[in-house]
Amino acid sequence: MFVSDFRKEFYEVVQSQRVLLFVASDVDALCAYKILQALFQCDHVQYTLVPVSGWQELETAFLEHKEQFRYFILINCGANVDLLDILQPDEDTIFFVCDTHRPVNVINVYNNTQIKLLIKQDDDLEVPAYEDIFRDEEEDEEHSGNDSDGSEPSEKRTRLEEEIVEQTMRRRQRREWEARRRDILFDYEQYEYHGTSSAMVMFELAWMLSKDLNDMLWWAIVGLTDQWVQDKITQMKYVTDVGVLQRHVSRHNHRNEDGENTLSVDCTRISFEYDLRLALYQHWSLHDSLCNTSYTAARFKLWSVHGQKRLQEFLADMGLPLKQVKQKFQAMDISLKENLREMIEESANKFGMKDMRMQTFSIHFGFKHKFLASDVVFATMSLMESPEKDGSGTDHFIQALDSLSRSNLDKLYHGLELAKKQLRATQQTIASCLCTNLVISQGPFLYCSLMEGTPDVMLFSRPASLSLLSKHLLKSFVCSTKNRRCKLLPLVMAAPLSVEHGTVTVVGIPPETDSSDRKNFFGRAFEKAAESTSSRMLHNHFDLSVIELKAEDRSKFLDALVSLLS
Repeated sequence: MFVSDFRKEFYEVVQSQRVLLFVASDVDALCAYKILQALFQCDHVQYTLVPVSGWQELETAFLEHKEQFRYFILINCGANVDLLDILQPDEDTIFFVCDTHRPVNVINVYNNTQIKLLIKQDDDLEVPAYEDIFRDEEEDEEHSGNDSDGSEPSEKRTRLEEEIVEQTMRRRQRREWEARRRDILFDYEQYEYHGTSSAMVMFELAWMLSKDLNDMLWWAIVGLTDQWVQDKITQMKYVTDVGVLQRHVSRHNHRNEDGENTLSVDCTRISFEYDLRLALYQHWSLHDSLCNTSYTAARFKLWSVHGQKRLQEFLADMGLPLKQVKQKFQAMDISLKENLREMIEESANKFGMKDMRMQTFSIHFGFKHKFLASDVVFATMSLMESPEKDGSGTDHFIQALDSLSRSNLDKLYHGLELAKKQLRATQQTIASCLCTNLVISQGPFLYCSLMEGTPDVMLFSRPASLSLLSKHLLKSFVCSTKNRRCKLLPLVMAAPLSVEHGTVTVVGIPPETDSSDRKNFFGRAFEKAAESTSSRMLHNHFDLSVIELKAEDRSKFLDALVSLLS
């Protein structure tokens, strides 16, 4: 059921208990956990953290800990499946679920005892009515008994005929109701999408408790920016939520000019920015950032010689010397940096890039350290998805978590270096896919497969990295192709996961033209295609549109997907 009063029905309940937190491996979940952790530390709440990257890890961890805990908090996992069916908990176990995945499973919505959903009700949830999905079994059975008394045979026959007619009518009504239920559930569960950031939900809880701090506000901003960077929400939703956070930023970071109460120049401060849509440009050179940002690389078509020429023309139009553009942003002439945003925006408009600037936030740690919210998202994501073999997934999770604390700026800078490597590899892979025509039309969708041995292929074996690569590849393909029909198609992408086990990761991305709603239909389509061909598929990731598949089953799985979507 949906929790209406987070303070009474959630926080005050867990405050006196020892709780277990299952936290998914994504930046928004990490930020939500950091906010909740700060609240728990304020009130001395005992908790245990267990990072989970998929359903298998969640089930195993729950089996290990279910005897020791009664209260479980799930962040960014658990809302879009029947949780009780998967975990089979005891009757007194209670789950608090704060998850952005939509649609929310109807059994979770209408379970009033064990499932408590920490989800904003003003999200457009469109949950079907209870009576359309559930029906009382007793209602159907209560009429089934026949009355036998000492009546005349002719009366009995008449009553029996009436009962047969009545039962036939009831059966027909039940069949109609079941058919309608199937249609309603299909319409409701057909598309996968994302709701309000979990970090924002947790920040609102902190605000309600009057315990919100600047650090918590920054984590909420990073959580929202993660959704925008990964294309999980629409532009309209992003701008609306930025507006909500902007009011909190003004409240926490106002600088009174009355001489008293002024904010010290060297403390942490957050500010709203209308900044450039260039990845990591303040920690890189402007040239590298232009070449490795998906938006500019796709618009210039930088994988072609003509695209490289257009980039040179763009720089010439701004009047920026190559020497300045190719050195670190921090080392550029101050006179150039002062009007840089306006210069870039003006030239970008001439080259057909109308959205070169975006609403975002930045944080200053004293004089020296300044980061945009998207910088922190890229750094944290790269630390978590790092292919380095020196530790388990949990080590990467803890490193990513540490990078969000201002006391660990060295880890954040290490994350920025990894992010640069990841962005370079992404653009090089896109260029090689487009130049060698690896993106092929299968009819109802586009398909691209990364081969074993492709440079940097291991960087894309993790779901978030592969999803981001797929989205950027689709954007670039839409800009490069002259085929109008192909511009309207979704993309299915496969990358090697494990050579030993012979498995591949497969991701489905909705069409680029559907950016108005960001809804993804591939989760259900993958399920049906695997079912019809008995393909060995594992739906282990919390996003239903990401699956693991046996490499030898790939061709029959794709054939089934083509016939299903045709």
